[in-house]
Amino acid sequence: MLHNARTCLIASATVLMLALPAPASATDDYGLPSLTGSNQAMSGEEYRLGRAWLRQFRAKAPQWQDPIVQDYMESLLARLTPHSGLTDTRTVVALVDSRTLNAFAVPGGVIGVNAGLFAFADEEDAVASVLAHELGHLSQRHYARGQARAEQTQIPVMAAMLAGMLIAASGGGDAGMAAAMGSQAAFIQDQLAYSRRFEQEADRLGLQAMSQAGFDPQAMVRMFRAMQRQASLQGGNPPEFLLTHPLTESRISDAESRAAQLRPAEPRNGEPVYHLIRARALLTVHQRDPQQAATRMAQDGAPETASRYLDALIQAQRGDTDAALSNLDALARELPDLALIPVSAAEVAFDAGRYDDAIERSRRLLRLMPGHMPATRVLGEALLQRDPNESYRILRELADRRPEDPQVFTLLAEAAGRSDREAWGHLARAEHMQLTGSIDRAIHQLDVAKQVAERSGDTNAASRIAQRREDFVGYRETLEKF
Repeated sequence: MLHNARTCLIASATVLMLALPAPASATDDYGLPSLTGSNQAMSGEEYRLGRAWLRQFRAKAPQWQDPIVQDYMESLLARLTPHSGLTDTRTVVALVDSRTLNAFAVPGGVIGVNAGLFAFADEEDAVASVLAHELGHLSQRHYARGQARAEQTQIPVMAAMLAGMLIAASGGGDAGMAAAMGSQAAFIQDQLAYSRRFEQEADRLGLQAMSQAGFDPQAMVRMFRAMQRQASLQGGNPPEFLLTHPLTESRISDAESRAAQLRPAEPRNGEPVYHLIRARALLTVHQRDPQQAATRMAQDGAPETASRYLDALIQAQRGDTDAALSNLDALARELPDLALIPVSAAEVAFDAGRYDDAIERSRRLLRLMPGHMPATRVLGEALLQRDPNESYRILRELADRRPEDPQVFTLLAEAAGRSDREAWGHLARAEHMQLTGSIDRAIHQLDVAKQVAERSGDTNAASRIAQRREDFVGYRETLEKF
């Protein structure tokens, strides 16, 4: 049941972008609407609705909590976004613990990616092509574009659509999809007429972004062909991505023709980073039988480095910490420029309860790469066992940099509690609650925090709590539209 509900949720996400009619405006010489007009700017209401949806999504869908993959995806998105035509670059990546091949885009700059996408794509440029396509949907505002008739109703339609998706995620199954589709009654005829056009627009803009960011545009065509082959093999059960992104031969031909006219702006030397990230994804997809991940890597002809990295992670899972760390250290010496390897070793040490080793490894990496998010996370969490005050300081700075990362606030709340900062601990717990959709509980937690701050005479905490309570009430008003 959970799988079916998750399928409805993810599949319906991109339906949102295909449902509303496109304007009959002039287009530029690339066949896309102008990216400079004010009609391309995301409205504040769209942004608030999208971020509210993300909070509810976190409460309903299985999250893939991997700081190393999160950091990689954010870096990849940061390379593509400046070339996407997206005027509002406040994007956020949501990682989904699902083996299905899918990705989606939602108002508010939310890009969702399933672990299954990495399992399917055996090259970085293929994943970049999917992200570039989703950015194309966002930059062209495919979820909200419309003429005067649609402008009066697009926000209520969007809210109803997102609400239906959440029903699906919470177990409503087909009822959730029915709610989502029913909310579009006025636009249902437009959907089929414009969905293929929207997909083609997103492809074209994605190809441009890929080329300018230094990726191979042909990778999009290769990805399409691979998905087409999988769809033919699976018969009536194609990859979820194709359920919301119709793939026709004419669409592939158009992408192929345009890709042939483009070249990467700055061709990159082959790097093993993606294959290491893919190893982590395969381990997540095959968590019940890690050896399947190793078999898949071998079948796909992965670089030796990636296979050795995966073997080390499997050793760590099996409790052979010494062998895992020895192998990771050897890889780090061979590839000294890849921060991913030493931070993985720090994670392995922490998971094995070797907190001093995790602290030393994290600090060593942070001396070379100040601010590196995964290393900072490991350091802050390991210091909880040794120096809660220092842990709080580090995690507080990280939370300031990552105000939409719920897991950081979970750690910060624990650090605050262990370092006798009770009011700040309640505040951090409230932040985690509101980021994961529990807004009423979050406001109650702030009321508790206020009482603690007043009792202890902590005026700084009291001031911050009052400010955030006002913000949370605004968040609740947005959530009530679902």
